[in-house]
Formats: sequence, C-alpha cells, structure tokens
Amino acid sequence: MSLSQPRTSYHDSGRSSTSSDGSDPEDASPDVDHSSDRDRRERQLLLETNVEAGTGLPQVDDTEQVEATKEKAVAWRDLPRKDQLVVLTLSRLSEPLTQTSLGSYLFYQLQSFNPSLPDSTISYQAGIIQAAFPAAQFLTAILWGRFADSEYGGRKRVISMGLLGTMFAVLGFGFSHSFPMAVAFRCMGGMLNGNIGVMRTMISEIIKEKKYQSRAFIIMPMTFNIGVIIGPILGSLIGGKHGVHWMTKYPYALPNLLNATFLFTSSLSVFLFLEETSELRKHKSDPGLRIGRWIRRHIFRQNIANEGYSAVALDDGGDMELQQTPITPTPASDKPVIRQKLPFRRIWTRNVTLTMFSHGLLAMHVGTFNSLWFIYLSTPRYDPAHPHPKGFKPHGLIHFTGGLALPPPRIGMALAILGIIGITLQLFLYPRLSHKLGTASSYRLFLMLFPVTYTLVPFLSTVPTWSKPPAGVSGILIWISITTVLFIQVLARTFALPCATILINNCCPHPSVLGTVHGLGQSVSSLTRTFGPIMGGFLFGRGLDMGVVGLAWWILACVAVLGSVASKFVREGDGHEILMEGEVRNKDGSVRRGEL
Repeated sequence: MSLSQPRTSYHDSGRSSTSSDGSDPEDASPDVDHSSDRDRRERQLLLETNVEAGTGLPQVDDTEQVEATKEKAVAWRDLPRKDQLVVLTLSRLSEPLTQTSLGSYLFYQLQSFNPSLPDSTISYQAGIIQAAFPAAQFLTAILWGRFADSEYGGRKRVISMGLLGTMFAVLGFGFSHSFPMAVAFRCMGGMLNGNIGVMRTMISEIIKEKKYQSRAFIIMPMTFNIGVIIGPILGSLIGGKHGVHWMTKYPYALPNLLNATFLFTSSLSVFLFLEETSELRKHKSDPGLRIGRWIRRHIFRQNIANEGYSAVALDDGGDMELQQTPITPTPASDKPVIRQKLPFRRIWTRNVTLTMFSHGLLAMHVGTFNSLWFIYLSTPRYDPAHPHPKGFKPHGLIHFTGGLALPPPRIGMALAILGIIGITLQLFLYPRLSHKLGTASSYRLFLMLFPVTYTLVPFLSTVPTWSKPPAGVSGILIWISITTVLFIQVLARTFALPCATILINNCCPHPSVLGTVHGLGQSVSSLTRTFGPIMGGFLFGRGLDMGVVGLAWWILACVAVLGSVASKFVREGDGHEILMEGEVRNKDGSVRRGEL
C-alpha cells in the first residue's frame, strides 16, 4: 500500500512503524506485506488516533500547512472540555473584578486617609497601591510555577491557595484605615497569588491542538473585560462615603466584602470541579473532585461517565509521540509515565529570553495605562480661578494640565465602556483575524496602536465640555472622545495580550517546564507592572506640578514604541525546542520517545 499521507509516526500493535534508525515509514523495506485488509484498517485507525493525540506540539510540513490555511477558524462550540474552562474562567474573573472595582474609588479612599494631602501626592500613593500587588507577585510567581510543576504541588492546589490568599487580602484592604496598612494587604494578596501563569498552563494542557489556541487563550483577557464592566459598577455604586451609609467608619469595605465572597465561591468550585492536569499529580486521589462528581451526578443529574480524554494504551517497549499534554499511564501500571524534567538553567533559550523581554514591555505599559487611567479620570480639572501650579496658564502644544474630575459613578461608566468594547472585539473580531494573520504577525501589528493611544489620552483635557471647572467633564463630545481613545487601546490589547500568552506558551523549550515558563512570564510581567505604575504615578504628579499633564502619557508612548520594536525579534516556537535523553524528533517535526 502506498502511503500518500503527510509523514507521521504511528504505532502498529505496540510496535513503532518507524524504522529503527528513525527513518520515515515510506522508506521502510519493500518486503513488508501490505495486502491484508485487516492490517490496512488497523494502520489507518491507529494513524488517525495518533494524529488526534499529537497535534499539541509538532510542526507541520508544507503539505499540512497548505491544508491548514484552508481550514476555517474554529467556533466557540468546538472547544473541548468546556466544563473545565468554565471553572478556570470563574476563577480568573476574581482578580480583575477586585482590581477594577478598586480603581473606581481608590483616589477617594486615599484622600479619606489624609484629606490634607495634595493631588500630586495622592496620585503617587495610588501608583504605589496599584504596584504593590504585582511587586509582591514578582517575588513569588516563579516559586508558584515550580510548585505547580512539582509532585507535591500541582496546578489545582496552587490556584486554590491563590484564591483563598487573595480573599483574605481583599478583606484586609477593605477595612484598612491608613496608607501603610492598605499597602501591606495589597502585598499580601500578591505574594499568595500565582494564579495567572498556572491557569494559562492548565489551558495549554486542556486544549491540546494549536487550532484551538486563538479561542482558548483569549478566555483570560475576555474575563478581564467582564471584570472591567462589573467591577467599576460594583465599586462606584456601593463604594465610597455616598454609597454605604451604615458603614461610616469603613465606607469602602462593602465592595471588598462582595469580592471576597466571590473569591470564596471560586475557590470552592475549584476544589469540587477542577481536574488536575499536571502529569505528576493527575492520577493521585482527589477527594474534592469525587465530591464534585457526586454533586454533578446526583444533584445536577449530569452524565459525566464519558467526559475527558481517553488514555492511549501502549505496550512495553513501544514508542510514544511526546505531547504538550500529560502522558497517560499504561494499562499495566498504576503510575503515570514520568518523563525527565528540564533543569532550570536550560530554560533560558534565545527565544524564551526575547519573548519574555517583549512581554515585559507590553505588561509594563498596559499595566501603567490601567493605573494612570483611574488616576487621570479622578484628578481635578484645571480651574482658571484656582490654577495649579499657582499662576499657571495653558500655552503651547504641551503645556496644559488637569484631569477629568469624574466621580466614581462616571468612572465606572468610563471603565464599563472599555470592557464592552473589549468583549465585542474578542468575540467577533479577534478569533477570525488572528486566524488569518497568525499569532506572531497579529502581535507585531497591533502593538503599533498603543503609542497612538498614549499620545492622545492627555488631549482629552482640552476637549470642550458642557460643565465648567471644578465640576467633572460632561457632554456628548467628551464621551465620544473617551470612547474613541479607549477603542484604539482596547483593540490593541485585544490582540496583543492573548498573542503574547500564546507566544510564551509555545516558546517553552520542553513540556516538562511549561508551568515554570508561565510562572516566569507572570514574574516578568509582575516586575514591569510594579515599576510602571510607580514611575507613572510619580511622573503624572510631576506633570501636574509642572503644568504638563501629558508628561507621563508621552513617556509611556515611548515605552510602547520600544516594545513594538522588540516584538520584531520574537518568533513562535513549537513548545519542544530542546530534546532530552531518549527523545527523538521525527521528520515532520513531532517528538517521540525513542528506544532507551
């Protein structure tokens, strides 16, 4: 039988049909009898099964690439294991919900600690508050990633601990009565939360085929935009001295109490319904999962007998194509097949280093924007009757100052606009356009929009409004301008952030350190998101004192330009660049475990 299929290693009754020297099956001896219909059916069946299981990592040849370009983008309904993705989505929602609800009243909460402080000092303190969480996260993110990769840790345990730790930190922040106390609880939340990197790792291990990545990896950014809509509304309606009349001593505690309730609910859903994906722990007993399955069968009346991916049976001595997903145990063993773990020092390939550098710059200016945007919306407008700095009058192209002086409900509206735009783009534009352009091309293209946004933002202070200072801005023109600026920023973020996550995932040099690499990415992101808001808050305050409100924004635009240049050197990997002892790369780019 002539095999005209793309070259792919496959197994025949436990034996590898690849020749002993690693050659392609097409180059095997012509003496092999292919006339049996039974053998032909078995080979075809096993070939199809292997293609299904091995699509997580292998690079395709030219024939496969041509066929892949003809495929339509996958739909949301095509995603596998939606039950697990739902649990991860709810867990991820907790952090942006907390962050964005905080932003709508942070400026006013800091003022309540010490009403005598000037606006420039409040802006600097707000930058420190925003940076405290990622600063502490930077110190522990890699450790959480290593813990998630270890036999005594695991993905599920890390996520549960992160949710509970953040819950206690949120409660402490809500009942804080001083700036140092608020900073301390923000640091506590960051140290105990390494969830983002671990969640991305789990998505990669649940979604095995690359064709699903554009959909699967946008779930986390989409969840952020949901939090951007709900969080500000939560913070503005029930946070602040005008929102909670019965809690006069701690007027900003109620939003945090609700956030803590949501965090606890998310941790409970993780305990009951989330399945471990680490190959070192997925076969260990899980009491929480057993309880959750009982609840699903007897309370929700769900049939879950056939859920999940089935194991591929292997005979002793057979070759197995390595995947990015956990390796299943053989029928003769109760333990999973444990492969070697790549040493930490070998993680730092050229592509990993360049990808992390580019990702760090992206996280820096996006995180700084989120921080400065809250501050800018809350900052008092320039009032000619009471100018700051004293005696200042706007002149020239850059010498103008003042924020938008929006109260918490209006800030909530501005942030909700950001979230609505983001979700719309992520649902209808990103998957299709990213499928056509490719991950790396989309990443480079849309990074160029960020400098445009940051350059335009401070000019919102010059847009004519219906109200006069010191009242907050109002009118159709200013809201059209705000929406336009946010649309450009959200469009860039919609493509850049999920593409960056996919690039980090695929630059991993070996599947055994996938959790560590995502933890490293979170650590780099946390470091730059620490430095960015602190410097942004400082520069914003200096700009107010100088009469140049755009100072911080235009410096941020320069950082975004540098990030766009750095992206030119990033390439998309295959997730298995380094081969360890006993691993062999086939001619089609896939990796298998060879004879030891």
